[in-house]
Amino acid sequence: MKLDVRLFAQARDLAGAERVSVELPDRCNVAQLRAELATQFPNLAPLSRHLLIAVGVDYVSDDAELKPGDELACFPPVSGG
Repeated sequence: MKLDVRLFAQARDLAGAERVSVELPDRCNVAQLRAELATQFPNLAPLSRHLLIAVGVDYVSDDAELKPGDELACFPPVSGG
């Protein structure tokens, strides 16, 4: 299945795009999405395991199943003071 992903902040900068599309097998999960993002966008690979992944308005864990049409977004971790 083809999934569209919005990237924010440093993730967007490293991938060189605000939106990307990835092709994944049916019944895939967030961990597979992370791996595919790292493969397709090597500059994003060092950050990929630290990305916060949202489906719709909820952050999800690596074992969350993805479905066609899901609204996906990736945010780098944020630090502040």
